[in-house]
Amino acid sequence: MKSKLNIYYKYLLASGFAAVTLSCSNTKFLKEGQMLYTGGEVKIENDTISKKDKNELQAALEENLVPKPNSTILGLRPKLYFYNIAKEPKKDKGFNYWLKYKVGEKPVLLGDVDREFNKDIIQNYSENKGYFNAKATYDTVSKNKKAQVIYTLRPGARYLISNVKFQKDSSLINKEIQTFTNKTFLKSGNPFDLDVIKSERDRIDNGLKERGFYYFSADNIIVQADSTVSKGHKVELNVKLKEDTPELATEQFSINNVIVFPTYNIQDVKKGKYSVPMNPDSLAKYAYDDIYVIDPQHKFKPKIFDRALYFKKGDLYNRSNHNLSLNRLISLGVFKFVKNEFVVSDSLNHKFDAYYLLTPRQIQSLRLEALGRTNSANYAGSELNLNWTHRNFFKGAEQFKAAVYGAFDVQMGGQENAKNIFRAGANVQLSIPRIVAPFRFNSSSAFVPRTNITLGYELLNRTEYYKLNNFSASFGYVWKENARKEHDLKVIDITLVSPANVTELYNSLAAKSDAMRRVVAKQLIFGPTYSYTYTNTMLPKTNTFYYKGTLDLAGNITGLVTGANAKKDKQKEIFGVPFSQYAKIENDVRFYHKFTEKSSFASRFIGGIAYPYGNSEFVPFSKQFFTGGSNSIRAFRARTLGPGSFDPRKVGQEFIIDQSGDIKLELNAEYRANLYKFLNVAAFVDAGNVWLMHDDPSRPGAKFTKDFFNEIAVGAGVGLRLDFSILILRLDLAMPLRVPYYEKGDRWTVDRINFGDSSWRKDNLILNIAIGYPF
Repeated sequence: MKSKLNIYYKYLLASGFAAVTLSCSNTKFLKEGQMLYTGGEVKIENDTISKKDKNELQAALEENLVPKPNSTILGLRPKLYFYNIAKEPKKDKGFNYWLKYKVGEKPVLLGDVDREFNKDIIQNYSENKGYFNAKATYDTVSKNKKAQVIYTLRPGARYLISNVKFQKDSSLINKEIQTFTNKTFLKSGNPFDLDVIKSERDRIDNGLKERGFYYFSADNIIVQADSTVSKGHKVELNVKLKEDTPELATEQFSINNVIVFPTYNIQDVKKGKYSVPMNPDSLAKYAYDDIYVIDPQHKFKPKIFDRALYFKKGDLYNRSNHNLSLNRLISLGVFKFVKNEFVVSDSLNHKFDAYYLLTPRQIQSLRLEALGRTNSANYAGSELNLNWTHRNFFKGAEQFKAAVYGAFDVQMGGQENAKNIFRAGANVQLSIPRIVAPFRFNSSSAFVPRTNITLGYELLNRTEYYKLNNFSASFGYVWKENARKEHDLKVIDITLVSPANVTELYNSLAAKSDAMRRVVAKQLIFGPTYSYTYTNTMLPKTNTFYYKGTLDLAGNITGLVTGANAKKDKQKEIFGVPFSQYAKIENDVRFYHKFTEKSSFASRFIGGIAYPYGNSEFVPFSKQFFTGGSNSIRAFRARTLGPGSFDPRKVGQEFIIDQSGDIKLELNAEYRANLYKFLNVAAFVDAGNVWLMHDDPSRPGAKFTKDFFNEIAVGAGVGLRLDFSILILRLDLAMPLRVPYYEKGDRWTVDRINFGDSSWRKDNLILNIAIGYPF
């Protein structure tokens, strides 16, 4: 024990010595008279300010100091060290350039610091926060070619708001302002704060924009502060319009005409084909209800603009409907550019015309994709996709998509008798930019709701085993409340799986496994599905969140009406095929934390359960849960993990079936960092498994029990991500840390890691190649 402690002490001593050496070594590169700037510190001398206010003020002032010193890690400056040791490159490329200017960081010297400028910043910021008599000084402390600047602030007492007045007069705009003064941000007793005053001006501006004052600006508001009216350290605020406010800004405007150019092109404008504003006499022939659609070639149905635009003739202008209309036009998906102009057409009655100048996207597109791929189940192959898109199929911004595809996967190693896989299919989708239903659906969202109709067919051929014909169809709706919340309801979602050419070889193998027999069983699945998605990951926040919940109900009403009960030999059929009856729910929760602009943490939890009843004893194979693979638990090959503690090696060498379950639990955590431009790295840990609701004699240990926690698989690894903007190529190398089908007490494998053993590497290291992030 003593010898180990000596080793630790020596290690700590060596580490400390290395840290001091590395820290001091940066100063030896400085020229005579130069000093390395280590940062600025603000000291506040005032006993009347609370500790909380003092800390907040100090943190804000130090954040505003410029420049920032060289970055440190545990007190060291490795970036500065790399800059110093790298030779000056002759060209703006190569290793030296990368090391010096990309990895490295130029030294920040004391000579780069404008101390008078920082002193002014400290005084001005303090005064803006209500410390009207703030005074600041500074001093420089230097030692061993390093220098720090100490700023001392004497802020005095902070001024509080004694009273807030909104100056009244007889003008229309003043009367409108008086109607929402009760929601002011300026409160008596609160500290004087210039940022709050600016927010109050913006609040008034936004309120007036909602009431027709289109030409008004927050700069037209002045907030006067008077510290002579009240005794003590208090200030009275007077909110009013500036004397030089333009007359146009005080007028309340309403909509006269709404005019749409759906085929607007800037090149045609230069040729004189468009006239904005238009002659009123030429508008009549383009009228549609209360709007005018200038579309001589009739490329678009006018009613799509009537649905998308929230301005009607005679409406009072408001900013909400202004932005809402623009966002809905963009979300139609058929316009590349959307521009809006307001032109005064009746100055006497304060009316203007609203022009919408819309540049269409390419209406039709044809794309051919050829992909080469490999997966973690030792298959390599290729896929060919031909996709055709029409963005205005019935001239109402309907999007029609059709695709045909073919693919093959060939076994490149692993099981000697595993067979090749061929897939071919086609699918079509019609997306209509409204809710097609017998009921009325009103949406005030900035996103146009859509009705989606899909049809598809796929042939799966697993050579020497079986063929599966898969027919699918769905009808449903997608709508968004806002940018964060989306709903996807499929009123009907139908899948018919029909096997063909099931070989005697497969039947002989399936005789040993109920799960294998269910793979080639006829399946008719129909019912509604619903998913709800919430996300704020698009916001520039430190912590962001994503949630998706899915509910799948198959055959429920039909099962109740027919009295179906598979367990009592009352299984019902439709067209000779038993229909599936089950309830399935799945939750996907993700959390993201940003450490810096170049490093972040991502995590995900998936929990799901599928319960068969009525006409089904089992959940259809295609609707069960799977785990393992490049987007799941990466230390295990795709769909080979579970269920429970079942050992997939017991299936034998003849055939490896995808392992499925009725219950799924999965947790993933990943640290991501950017190394250089497009090169990113990651370190990750994955855990989870799937289980069955009921016993399966052919798969012992597969049922979910109270001992499920001991059947959790764990894997970890590192990855490279090549971010080429148009796509992200991901390579993740993972290894298992806990294997649930090993004997109890022997499932953790950390003590058996041996990178130097080729057989261990072959059995344990899994390379996942994929496109995009796993979550």
